[in-house]
Amino acid sequence: MTICVEQFDFGSHFEDKNKHSEDINELVLDGGFVQPKQDSNDAFVAPDINAFGHTFRNYDEESERQKGVEEFYRLQHINQTFNFVKKMREEYMKLDKAEMSIWECCELLNEVVDESDPDLDLPQIQHLLQSAEAIRKDYPNEDWLHLTALIHDLGKILLLPKFGELPQWAVVGDTFPLGCAFDEANIHHKYFKDNPDIKYPEYNTKNGIYNEGCGLDNVMMSWGHDDYMCMVAKENGSTLPKAGLFIIRYHSFYPLHKENAYTHLMNEEDCENLKWLHVFNKYDLYSKSKVHVDVDEVKPYYLSLIEKYFPAKLKW
Repeated sequence: MTICVEQFDFGSHFEDKNKHSEDINELVLDGGFVQPKQDSNDAFVAPDINAFGHTFRNYDEESERQKGVEEFYRLQHINQTFNFVKKMREEYMKLDKAEMSIWECCELLNEVVDESDPDLDLPQIQHLLQSAEAIRKDYPNEDWLHLTALIHDLGKILLLPKFGELPQWAVVGDTFPLGCAFDEANIHHKYFKDNPDIKYPEYNTKNGIYNEGCGLDNVMMSWGHDDYMCMVAKENGSTLPKAGLFIIRYHSFYPLHKENAYTHLMNEEDCENLKWLHVFNKYDLYSKSKVHVDVDEVKPYYLSLIEKYFPAKLKW
């Protein structure tokens, strides 16, 4: 049995290659984008500890916050089922919750704190700007990557009343495929034993209902801010390149990009785009800090990128 979930038509990559690719301090990934060598003293350096004094993504450290994070994953692993995701995709594909600009959505995130994140408890707009500014510093010519960092978490507005006020487990946290076996690389894997999909044999083999190499576009991912924001961008005609939309949809898919799980479902295009997700993840994860970015100072730059890659108003 094979299933094809609605494909994301990410559109074509930029035709213009980065004009600085001949510089001896730069190299080009398969996607055609330039990746500078990180040999500058000013390049972003990943810290060893998070804002709470612990190692990043440490789900074993004893603390009240960690207990809350584990409870979050217990609820997520039990409630994220194939049928639940199908229902959510049908509901939110309507894009009938609001009409607003990208920057207006960024400002809404001042009301959101991600309870699944063991590394930071600041409003989300600060995390977006911290990630974007760190990438901008190291990759000054890749403006699409700066904007991708700014918007990658905008889907967390699903936590707000106007957008359904979904529970945290239906919006944030690591993502994973439905319709195939739950890989042990998933955080707190033990709680999947209570997921209703366990009782369906067709969902519990390595490939499940998919064909090997089918491509991640054809895989039903757990529902959350990643899938929603990618849907919003695509349906509103964003001109971000494929790599940017790939980053948005899979940046929380840590079992894949950190543990190399589920690679048997990837196709060649996924492998190409995964290289950029690995670049992005360093800044998404390790740029989280208590140091605030001056919003008024950087806002004009990001407004110019929004105008370049998005319409003035989007349906959400």
